[in-house]
Amino acid sequence: MSYDALVIGSGPNGLTAAIRLAQAGRRVLVLEAAGGPGGAVMTEELTLPGFHHDTFSSVYPAAAASPVYAAMPLARHGLSWIHPGACFAHAVSSDGAAVGLYREMDATTASIDALSPGDGDRWRSFAAPYVASFDALRATMLAGFPPVAGPARLLAGIGVRGMVDFVRLLLMPAEALARELFRGGGPQGWLLGAAMHSDVLPSASGSAVAAAYLNLLGHGAGWPSPAGGAGNLVAALIGYLEELGGEVRTGATVTRIASEHGRVVGVELAGGERILARQVIANVMPHALLRLTGDALGGRYAAGLGRYRYGPATLKVDWALDGPIPWVSAIAREAGTVHVGGDAAEVLETTSITARGLAERPFLLLGQQSVADPSRAPAGKHTAWAYTHGPHSVDWVAEREPHVERIEAQVERFAPGFRDRILARHVLGPGDLQRRNANLVGGDVGGGSYTLDQVIFRPLPSVSPYRTPIRGLYLTGAATFPGGAAHGVSGHAAASVALAENRLGLTGLARRPAVGARRR
Repeated sequence: MSYDALVIGSGPNGLTAAIRLAQAGRRVLVLEAAGGPGGAVMTEELTLPGFHHDTFSSVYPAAAASPVYAAMPLARHGLSWIHPGACFAHAVSSDGAAVGLYREMDATTASIDALSPGDGDRWRSFAAPYVASFDALRATMLAGFPPVAGPARLLAGIGVRGMVDFVRLLLMPAEALARELFRGGGPQGWLLGAAMHSDVLPSASGSAVAAAYLNLLGHGAGWPSPAGGAGNLVAALIGYLEELGGEVRTGATVTRIASEHGRVVGVELAGGERILARQVIANVMPHALLRLTGDALGGRYAAGLGRYRYGPATLKVDWALDGPIPWVSAIAREAGTVHVGGDAAEVLETTSITARGLAERPFLLLGQQSVADPSRAPAGKHTAWAYTHGPHSVDWVAEREPHVERIEAQVERFAPGFRDRILARHVLGPGDLQRRNANLVGGDVGGGSYTLDQVIFRPLPSVSPYRTPIRGLYLTGAATFPGGAAHGVSGHAAASVALAENRLGLTGLARRPAVGARRR
């Protein structure tokens, strides 16, 4: 059996790579080891019948902003976005004090000013130039490597002084930006909470841009989720791929990427089946690429992959609830995401503890998609999830139940009566996450650390991070620029490199007409 190209892994980047190839007339097959497609994007009844939980990721500001997805007819294949009343709320104190991020600038600044008068105007002054040039900002942050056109457009939009400030932002700690922008501990905590979506400590260089960018995404694109569950994003991508003639095969574990004389020739599956192809795009982590290729990658490149660093471990809890979470804060009650963590002082104290162990009051990233999307649960019922990080050195088996208790106590602190509404829970520890998806190494849900050097050079310094030393073999996914989140950008970039090298005659493929859709 042979194809023009194979894609290993059916997550958003793998499917996007396959779509790009199929658009160019390639006969392409996506191989997925799991029993269902989607990678870290899927929806399941994890707790009780009728309660639809997003097993891994759930909220998609980068997908909503993605120029790659914007160019696809995904709505025709069933994808629709649901935007909650507030992108996120940051719970500041148990008396109901909170700050919200809204798509509307006025609503956001009013929320900030309610806790710290004058800080709303400070946020507007900082954010407004980027929001006005949002298309250029998006083209800078959501582009293949190296990003050139986006920064040029951003420079034209915000000027030389603004660009100097943007470069400074890339190097700043979030803690310094929070103190520079805001006078109040509540708004400072609001900004630091956004930084906690990355593994970089708020006191470390590079964390400021993560916090600022996520908030700017809220203004520019929102923080929506797919109607009915995250799995509908994958279903739409597969629908479009099949329309183009591509195929997806699940339960197909690739055990080896075969090459001869420095050129890829196909893959071997568990059980011994061989599938031939002159191009292979692997949506895998660096250590997996090393395992699949053996010694064929060469010493220097292999050594670089071996130095790739992963982020912290994660513990995630999903709940089936008898009603909505009874937040004291009205802002939290309408938000799709809630950052449960207190003011700036508490967030910084918690992150300091979490770098070494587990905090008694963990910082939580919590989602409650059923607030805006009642289709996810039976009438009157709700779903919610929360996750928190910790070091790999923790005995996560022994700490599993105690840490779930800490998580629920932390929610209860800001939403008295929460525990009384729990009908069932489902827990995924770091080991569970990796067993469910091999790309979540040690429970790292970010696909590798986002320390400043590794943000820019993923997975290693290279003019084209998608190419490998094996001709016809390409790498995509969260381990390549621009990193994690379900935006499809690196999949599109890797496939574009593959097509460009084909045009240069480096892989020896001939263009074929698209074939009829087939899925196995």
